[in-house]
Amino acid sequence: MMKPLTLLFLLKASCVSVSAYTPLSNSTLTNSISPLDSFISPLDSSSLLSKILIPRVPGTPGHAAVQSHFLDFVKTQLHPDWVVEWHNSTSVTPATGDKLVPFSNIILRRDPPWVSEGRGDTGRLTLAAHYDSLYKPEGFLGAVDSAVPCAMLMEVLRGVDKGLTRKWEGEGEGKDGLEEEKGVMVLLLDGEEAWVNWGEEDSLYGSRALAETWENTKYENGEHFDGPLQAISLFVLLDLLGAAEPTVPSYFENTHWAYENMARIEGRMRGLGALETKPKRSFLYEAGKKDWFQKGYIQDDHVPFMRRGVDILHIIPTPFPAVWHTMDDDGAHLDVPTIRDWTKIFTAFVAEWMDLEGHMPERKGEARDESTESRYPEKDEL
Repeated sequence: MMKPLTLLFLLKASCVSVSAYTPLSNSTLTNSISPLDSFISPLDSSSLLSKILIPRVPGTPGHAAVQSHFLDFVKTQLHPDWVVEWHNSTSVTPATGDKLVPFSNIILRRDPPWVSEGRGDTGRLTLAAHYDSLYKPEGFLGAVDSAVPCAMLMEVLRGVDKGLTRKWEGEGEGKDGLEEEKGVMVLLLDGEEAWVNWGEEDSLYGSRALAETWENTKYENGEHFDGPLQAISLFVLLDLLGAAEPTVPSYFENTHWAYENMARIEGRMRGLGALETKPKRSFLYEAGKKDWFQKGYIQDDHVPFMRRGVDILHIIPTPFPAVWHTMDDDGAHLDVPTIRDWTKIFTAFVAEWMDLEGHMPERKGEARDESTESRYPEKDEL
């Protein structure tokens, strides 16, 4: 992971609004936003999380196994209209000398079916997390950093997939062309971790390469956007999630409106009894914040995109979980109810952004394995 906090001064930017942002009904929040409980069990070898929760240093067999797991999930669990793209690069690292290490970002994208590929008429809500793990200490698992965020993103896609299909089937040939189309993209980023010491050249290998490539990529017939960077409506980066009692500030003034929308979802779901945890503070506790947006930001995968003008919503707790960059960042130190609640919040956020009210099927979670949950009780403090 990154340095805890780098003080860099930010320029204020104007708020960005999203068209057709329809809040979900109480019924949808309580009956349609329910992750499959098996996705998160660290002890179930078939769970979505357990197949990521292995050492996954770039260029190793574990790293390749996790990549295959992602691809298998898309193939077997999602609609065939999801497009999978690879962005590959290589770099030397301070730990590997002259040897080139391969880094592979995995890009998952679903646009309205009537949209032509390569045209600049689709803005994409972009969700991101890194899937690589630390080179040292050997055997480091990186549960909150960031196996759990990756598993959450997969489950969020599964949670909105049928809603997207229903919505777009109902719209036939699409809109009248007067406003941009909306799609969803997930970036599973590689090489976030430093190999020796965090710095400009030893960190963010995959995100730096991808942002540079997209900066130099232009659409041939851009109706609303010149290239893929401009088509990112909002870049939502998840990191260090999975421990109990997380507190996530609002880091950027120009996306505070999006933070407020997500915080409103959390508040509504708590009021409806749709969330399990009862934290001392809300996960997203700064919805009413009016100032202090200029002091700094955390170094993470969003930085190469932010430097190129992309709007960022960074979902990372401050302070960091106590297990950060220790061998305790494993399945035994996760808080399962917190993970389920985050997944519900993110699923509802995407569903609202994509205007899926009235299209989300009722979805009940699986019967929970109480014996498994008892091994991972809620913690009083980090």
